[in-house]
Amino acid sequence: MIAVVYSGSHIADWRLASKSKTIASFKTSSINPQFNDEKHILQLLNKNINLIHHAEEVKRVYFFSAGACTAELKQVVCKAMGAFFKFAKITVEHDMLAAAIASCKNSPGIVCICGSGSNAAWYDGKKLAPNNYGLGYILADEGSANWLGRQLIKSFMNETLPEHLQEQFEHRYDADRKTILEKVYRLRQPALFLSSFTDFYTDNMADPYIQNKVIEGFNLLTKNYLQPLHQQNPDAVVHFTGSVATLFQPQLLAVLENAGIEVGNIIREPINNLLTYYSNKN
Repeated sequence: MIAVVYSGSHIADWRLASKSKTIASFKTSSINPQFNDEKHILQLLNKNINLIHHAEEVKRVYFFSAGACTAELKQVVCKAMGAFFKFAKITVEHDMLAAAIASCKNSPGIVCICGSGSNAAWYDGKKLAPNNYGLGYILADEGSANWLGRQLIKSFMNETLPEHLQEQFEHRYDADRKTILEKVYRLRQPALFLSSFTDFYTDNMADPYIQNKVIEGFNLLTKNYLQPLHQQNPDAVVHFTGSVATLFQPQLLAVLENAGIEVGNIIREPINNLLTYYSNKN
């Protein structure tokens, strides 16, 4: 049996499979070694009945998370998973590799994540080329839910939202300056709060202000990440994973067409493609 896990900012998506047959499909709280230590991860695993029931049957674990970005952080997850899945070989990788495998399998291409956060990389069909992207929700994440949330909050706090959106935001979230600042600067994972306003955008997508803000984010994503990669690989197609790329696909496609960049796959959740890929390898 194999276990394939894709952990985003909010949840971790799990699939357990044996001989290409899915045995269990479920979600847990997210697992991010930047915020969760070995003890926390083990406690989470020991609370899930699916995992407890199948732990000794699992022989391979493929785990992907945005937090698995250094050897030290990968080792945190490896130790926790190894202690729980006692008979399994553990593979821990960055979520960019998951996006690449889900989108491209073994073919080369430019891969972009645009969900809670944003990142992009060149994939040669086997590995990702290193770059300076992926600076996180404070320094980067252009076009992502984090970025959109930051823009919305700043506009609300500065009272530069159109009046009808200002009133709607205040009533919808019972928002006030003190509460917002506490959630941004005192929460342990403020990125979760910042990325929680996507519904406000989708519900108001007909509004020109909202439309322009989404397009602004995609323009920044394209300028800062995708155009440099495309200049290095001019024949490459760009593949996307993530909720924001999916929810605002018409705006994304318009921005990329204007930039002369061809779009390939747009996948909201990579987990099922990952399961198919690794099921065929085992």
